[in-house]
Amino acid sequence: MRVLVWHVHGSWTTALVQGDHTYLLPVLPDRGPDGRGRARTWDWPCAAEELTPAELATTDVDAVILQRPEEEELARRWLGGRRPGRDLPAVWVEHNAPQGRIADLRHPAADRDDVVVVHVTHTNDLFWDCGSARTRVIEHGVVDPGHRYTGELARAAVVVNEPARRGRVVGTDLLERFAAAVDIDLFGMGTADVAHRLGLGGADDLPQPALHQAMARRRVYLHPIRWTSLGLSLIEAMHLGMPVVAMATTEVPDAVPAEAGVVTNRVDRAVDGLRRFVAEPEAARRAGDEARRVALDRFGLKRFLDDWDLLLEEVTT
Repeated sequence: MRVLVWHVHGSWTTALVQGDHTYLLPVLPDRGPDGRGRARTWDWPCAAEELTPAELATTDVDAVILQRPEEEELARRWLGGRRPGRDLPAVWVEHNAPQGRIADLRHPAADRDDVVVVHVTHTNDLFWDCGSARTRVIEHGVVDPGHRYTGELARAAVVVNEPARRGRVVGTDLLERFAAAVDIDLFGMGTADVAHRLGLGGADDLPQPALHQAMARRRVYLHPIRWTSLGLSLIEAMHLGMPVVAMATTEVPDAVPAEAGVVTNRVDRAVDGLRRFVAEPEAARRAGDEARRVALDRFGLKRFLDDWDLLLEEVTT
């Protein structure tokens, strides 16, 4: 099957393109948001193919995966007038937890009968109002990086993209409080300014293999995020075998069992958890082993790809 999909969320797309289909990725000269093409910091298989808009116009496409409202118009223009949902089977993946008042959280695809809205978490499914549109939950899956945890550095790792811009949503304001208790290394895209201002260690925008290696050397993974659907970096940390300290919001309480770390909305208890794991390497290792067991069982790549195969077969037949 030939599936048109935009490179919007790198880790999610990394998992998707491991499947048995051909994944058509729009590419523009500037590699901006509407045409990033293949990833530069992830290792993707050759089944992920870059196509320009001109090439897409003459390409057979079996299904379209939409992730943003503007992609419908882009697809119509670049596919020679073919419309997702009307002329081509389409699904709409909702990665993000909704923002705003509960009564106003209506999804852009609400009440449509020509697309299936696919939520990446049950939290999304609960909060988004999709009206009469068909919905499905396909939880995240990740490529297993392997059990790399050493915990040799008595520090906490945090992975957040664009912490300055996203601010309280991703808990940037909490980092200073946590850093007063334990040493923290901040990783992710656009982290250098925040790390410098707060006196944190870390590195900006590492390639995924290097990021995983750096994370696994830290004693504990800190997830300060208040309101995202479910951070893939958290799932990756669990796969690595890292113990977790996380805010008890959105999908996290359901994804991280008590044996795998500390999940709480009390900052003081999160601080205590960080201190304990940093001070007790064996306790950290035991929690990390449980985190990896849960991650492999629930967020394994095979289950994710099987779920997507079933859905794509459903919408194309």
